[in-house]
Amino acid sequence: MSVDLQGKTAAVTGAASGIGLECARIMIEAGAQVVLIDRAQDRLQALCAELGPAAHPLVIDLLDGPQVSGMLGQIEGLLGAPLDILHANAGAYIGGAAAEGDPDAWDRMLNLNINAAFRSVRAVLPAMIERKTGDIIFTSSVAGVVPVVWEPIYTASKFAVQAFLHATRRQVSQHGIRMGAVLPGPVVTALLDDWPKAKMEEALANGSLMQPREVAEAVLFMLTRPRNVVIRDLVILPNSTDL
Repeated sequence: MSVDLQGKTAAVTGAASGIGLECARIMIEAGAQVVLIDRAQDRLQALCAELGPAAHPLVIDLLDGPQVSGMLGQIEGLLGAPLDILHANAGAYIGGAAAEGDPDAWDRMLNLNINAAFRSVRAVLPAMIERKTGDIIFTSSVAGVVPVVWEPIYTASKFAVQAFLHATRRQVSQHGIRMGAVLPGPVVTALLDDWPKAKMEEALANGSLMQPREVAEAVLFMLTRPRNVVIRDLVILPNSTDL
């Protein structure tokens, strides 16, 4: 792979598994120094040891507002440099009928998918505005543009991400900051652990699930465009999907 992010710094939330881990890995391969943010301390330490000296673990509970609001100083302390890229990736998934759901579980998911993501961006934007450069990427979902009948609460959370992203993007583009979202269809990650077994087996058999690495490659493409170009939304789907 060509070295496309040489000298860049990045932070990825929800980086201990799945899409976040693969995005951190591909950025490191491309030459960046990356802070992996998650609450799973032991796993973060092990992963960063595996990924090498360009990987830096940062344990943060993204549902703790003050921790998130104060994370930039810790990120830049680990990097020894200003932050160039924030990938707001952390999220949770809940499917099922709205009439049968658990509102307390909804609250936790909505706090992570919406409030923690927005607060993460707020934590880093002022410094990026001052420097007149930066990239912010969200892991959104195709459910943020196409309402998915079996996941109304998750769909609503991703519609909120899309609204925040595009309104904020128009505010900060004048400062040289790019904001965009990768919107994958179903990906083999822990977020799908509560899928019905039969549905998961069917999806694996017919090729309608993607791998996290495929999403990471899309994110790297977004980050390595010329600075005068922004990939506002990049939808990535399995070829067999009916969405």
